[in-house]
Amino acid sequence: MSESPVQPNPAAAPATQPAEEPPKPANDAGDARIAELEAKLAETKDGAMRALAEADNIRKRAQREIEDSRKYALSSFAKELLGALDNLDRALASVPEAERGQGAVKTLTEGVALTARELLAVLARQGVQPVDPLGQKFDANLHQAMFEVEHPTAEPGSVVQVMAKGYVMHGRLLRPALVGVAKRPPPAAGADLKA
Repeated sequence: MSESPVQPNPAAAPATQPAEEPPKPANDAGDARIAELEAKLAETKDGAMRALAEADNIRKRAQREIEDSRKYALSSFAKELLGALDNLDRALASVPEAERGQGAVKTLTEGVALTARELLAVLARQGVQPVDPLGQKFDANLHQAMFEVEHPTAEPGSVVQVMAKGYVMHGRLLRPALVGVAKRPPPAAGADLKA
């Protein structure tokens, strides 16, 4: 037998694993650009959200203003009608009670009262409501004090006389009630004063 050099059999040779590729060095310029673009995207999204919110607020404000203008459009007209209603009330108050049931005076009184009620009903349909504060605590938001009067039984600061009713329209003051307010009477001349 002759000896021949042994040749390695490539099929019989153990399979070698290819060496793992070393991690690529970080591309600092690319990562910085990505971070910059992500920041710009977040900023743009934030700006878009703010713009949408602002547009929604403007829409809501415009709707509220339109609603208010519809609700209070007649306020100046209603305010002028209040003078006519006051005059009808004064006309009724000027007729002595004893004469209200007699003939033509009765008919006239009933007609004036009916007209006043109808005018008040028309105003009520437009959201106008009377403020009649007699006996209530004075409220500067609804009442205008015309004078103070000494009153022995009324609580000081309460309304004891109404010169003209006040009116509100949809909760907003149209005209304050003109009132007289009670004040405490001065102490009697002989009362003991504590020092």
